Amino acid sequence: MNEFNYTLIILYFVLLAFLSIYGSHRYYLAFLFMKTLNDKKTPEKEFEILPRVTIQLPLYNEMYVVERLIDSVVKTDYPKDLLEIQVLDDSNDETVEIASARVDHYKKEGFDIEYIHRSNRDGFKAGALEEGMAKAKGEFIAVFDADFIPTPSFVKKTIHYFTEPGIGMIQMRWGHVNREYSLLTKLQAIFLDGHFVIEHTARNRTGRFFNFNGTAGIWRKQTIIDAGGWQHDTLTEDLDLSYRAQMKGWNFVYLPMYEVPAELPVDIIAFKSQQHRWAKGSIQTAKKLLGKIFKSDYPFKVKLESVFHLAGNVNYLVMIPFSLLILPLIIVRTELDWSKWLIIDIPLFLLATTSISAFYLLSQKYIFSSWKKTFKYLPFLMGLGIGLSVNNSVAVLEALFNHESEFVRTPKFGVEGGGEDWTKKKYRAKRKLLVPSIELILGIYFSVAVYIAFINHMWFVLPFLLLFLYGYLFIAILSFKSIIESSLKRRKLLKVNN
Repeated sequence: MNEFNYTLIILYFVLLAFLSIYGSHRYYLAFLFMKTLNDKKTPEKEFEILPRVTIQLPLYNEMYVVERLIDSVVKTDYPKDLLEIQVLDDSNDETVEIASARVDHYKKEGFDIEYIHRSNRDGFKAGALEEGMAKAKGEFIAVFDADFIPTPSFVKKTIHYFTEPGIGMIQMRWGHVNREYSLLTKLQAIFLDGHFVIEHTARNRTGRFFNFNGTAGIWRKQTIIDAGGWQHDTLTEDLDLSYRAQMKGWNFVYLPMYEVPAELPVDIIAFKSQQHRWAKGSIQTAKKLLGKIFKSDYPFKVKLESVFHLAGNVNYLVMIPFSLLILPLIIVRTELDWSKWLIIDIPLFLLATTSISAFYLLSQKYIFSSWKKTFKYLPFLMGLGIGLSVNNSVAVLEALFNHESEFVRTPKFGVEGGGEDWTKKKYRAKRKLLVPSIELILGIYFSVAVYIAFINHMWFVLPFLLLFLYGYLFIAILSFKSIIESSLKRRKLLKVNN
């Protein structure tokens, strides 16, 4: 074997070992989750006099869901004289008329509800929340994005946790009203369940930092002020504020038993845009805060988990060169006794991939009695994670090289069940061809790898290669389908207008 082949193999195993570290971390989070499963926090006492609560509803072009949101919030089971609702609208479309009319309607019914419209998007969502907070009457501030449907009891169930003066924020678990809409929404739901069931619970109950998710949570107003307020130098203002608040000594509480339903993106481009924002924002937050965390006297477990949490999306960046190495390595192994490498391949592969299956199966077992049905989605789930690597790698690189980009909202269409047609509605996320083209090329690339492995009887390698093949092609095909549909719709509108 020549020097070039040795270099390929060594580089491959280095990258696989890096990915397996993060895979092992998932096992560790699952272990912490099981260890603390029964450590449920309860309020120390109840407020003798209920505090005033402000509910903030940040909006930007949400015409299909804004009525549903406002209608659900006014049903909140809390004394009217202690409840303030702020509709923080940065919209420049029909949402303005719809939201303001709904606010006027409920004002006449005696609700303390205010419509606050900004003609600019300075600071994006963070800017809107900051402006609203300056006018807020409440000692506590709940935040709900436009696609959420808060249950009437959410304040009463959670407010008493704040009787403990050190509690600064309470986060509830996201639910998914359109989980069964399509394969894409089913996979998204499982992804998010893993985050909300395993990650949040494990981190919060073991004294590690965890984060407010931008919605479905309640803040103590003083905590936001003490932490430096909402800042918009990252795309994940929620993650940034969460870490700054905990670094100030505030404690957070996670309540997975309380679910707040929400709508998942039904369009692949919207989903990728959301993933891009989250990936980029987490790296921006890592750059901003990890240095301060490591210079502090926090326990090592807090520092280490902060790295895994904030910098975890670097995995996607590693996945690209790892993917590109696989085909030349397959060719090299055809000239060698490839079976000898299985003793290294298999353990690292299991750490890097099957940890994902175990992690998400555990989250489903916690939520659903029918969790065993999740088994059939596991290959698709792993494939989707692989397929996102191009999209999220771009996000990571933009963050690392300080590339400026705006806060791109995730389009919502008011889709709650199967069979609903959203394709004729407005708000299609920006369609760019570069990322889907790379995904398609990688799909074709792995088709070649699968063919070579097949004709050389590399049966143990084939399932691994098929995951990559499916992941890249699934994302690419859905993306091009969405782009074509959007283009046809635009042409049709132009013909009608002409």
